[in-house]
Amino acid sequence: MKIINRYLLKEIGGPFLGSLFVSTFILAAGNIIQTADMVVNKGVEFIQVIKIFMYFLPYVLTFTIPISVLSAVLLGFGRLSSDNETTALRTNGVSLYNIMMPIVVCGFLISLANVPLNDRVLPQSEFAARKLVKQLGVRHPTALLEPGVFIKGFKDYVVFVHRIKGKILQDIRIYQPQDSGATRAIIAKRGEILSLPDHNALKLRLEDGTADEVVPDKPEEFYKISFDEYHMTLDLDKNVDIDNIDKKAREKSIKELLRDIDEMEDAEQGDIPLKIELHKKIALAFSNLIFVLAGIPLAISTHRREKFIGFGLAMALFLLYWGVMLGGIACSIRAIVPPWLGVWSANILLFFIAFVMLGRNAVK
Repeated sequence: MKIINRYLLKEIGGPFLGSLFVSTFILAAGNIIQTADMVVNKGVEFIQVIKIFMYFLPYVLTFTIPISVLSAVLLGFGRLSSDNETTALRTNGVSLYNIMMPIVVCGFLISLANVPLNDRVLPQSEFAARKLVKQLGVRHPTALLEPGVFIKGFKDYVVFVHRIKGKILQDIRIYQPQDSGATRAIIAKRGEILSLPDHNALKLRLEDGTADEVVPDKPEEFYKISFDEYHMTLDLDKNVDIDNIDKKAREKSIKELLRDIDEMEDAEQGDIPLKIELHKKIALAFSNLIFVLAGIPLAISTHRREKFIGFGLAMALFLLYWGVMLGGIACSIRAIVPPWLGVWSANILLFFIAFVMLGRNAVK
């Protein structure tokens, strides 16, 4: 039996490592491109960008480890089933449960290893990344500008840029809310960034646009001017205090969440987001075990060894899992179901499916 266990682990181990590398690279590719842009076009130090990338990896691993476990099980057992090796083992008196036991144990161990990843490593890395990004915003204001996003990191202004190439901006919208309720708008087709790091500010040279200007005698009213060239300075919001940044719920450990939940026990439904984050840390960790239990009977039933089919089944099951979990979380937020049930709904559903499929396959 030891020889069979080693053979099964070898059959699963290769696809797991390969899938983990490929899926992590794919999910991290977008961040790699953004990292290169920060170094080349925004003047951020390379070492700081590498730190941001490393802080991003734990978040990626929370997705890629479960999908790699699922892919490995589907590919490994799909190959064994298509070559009738599982049938041969069962013909020689080895039950399905004995065949799958070493893989189930591995799934359980991976789930246990993911608990500290979700509880400690991920929250700390996300909080450290957010602090580092704010620090970079102070030292390199150009790093705050992202195309297609409303930027609120500047004092008194909200900035939207449709496209950025180096220091050249395209289709700029700058909004300045007023105490009177009206909002001043500055719109330009093109622009150029001039960083003022010593003053924690960003200087813009705008071209071909319009600007709302305040009527001197009536501050609540504007008149519109057209300009060929317009200069303005955007100061970094003085409210950005690097040393006093509060943690978000997802940036807290289980211990911190339990403490906050205890402090909010008298607040009606106010602790629901905290409870959701608490259960997510554990439920996502044990999704690895659930994917092992659901993947083995699915692979044996399909009898397919083609890798693209295995990856396709893995993605379909993974999307089903996340769809059910997100739906359950939405119901929890609306107080339709308890937070624990909403978060664990996907695990419970897949466990039930696995239980039924294993029962059917065991008697064949």
